[in-house]
Amino acid sequence: MANLKDIVGYILENYPESMQDELSNARVTKMVYLADWRNCLRGKGQISEIKWYFDNYGPFVWDVKKTVDKYPELFKVKEIPNRHGSLKRLFSLKGKGHDFILSKTEKQSIDHIIDVSSKKYWNDFIKLVYSTHPISSSDRYSHLNLVEKAGEYRKIRDS
Repeated sequence: MANLKDIVGYILENYPESMQDELSNARVTKMVYLADWRNCLRGKGQISEIKWYFDNYGPFVWDVKKTVDKYPELFKVKEIPNRHGSLKRLFSLKGKGHDFILSKTEKQSIDHIIDVSSKKYWNDFIKLVYSTHPISSSDRYSHLNLVEKAGEYRKIRDS
C-alpha cells in the first residue's frame, strides 16, 4: 500500500491543468476511493490504507483532508464559496516535479480514475461513485471492505 500523501500528490500533479479548480476535498477523497476500488477489482488490494465508510455523502472519510493539512510544505489549500454558500476546500500542489512513491499498478489504477473522472462534471462524477458495487450493495453508515466487495462483484459478474 502506498502512503496517502503520495496518492493525493500524484492525483493533484496528474489531473488535467484545465480542471484543477475541481479538486475539492470531496472530489479528491472520492477519487482515492475509486482508485482503491479499481485496484481491488484488478485483484491487487487497496492502494491506500483508508478504512472506507459509507455515510450520507457516499464513501467519505477525513483522511485526505488530514493528510493535506499535515503536509503544508507540499500542499496548498484554498477555500472558496460553493454554490450553496458554504466554503469548499480546493487542493493543489506547491510546485511541480515531486517524486511520489507508487507502484506501476497503483499508478495505472489512479491514471484510469483521473482519465474517467476528469471528463465528468460533479453530478455525473457522483453517479459514477454511487454506481460502484460497494456503495450500491451496502447500507449507509457501514464500513466498506473493498477487497471483499470486489470478490462479491466478480462472482456476480462471472455468473
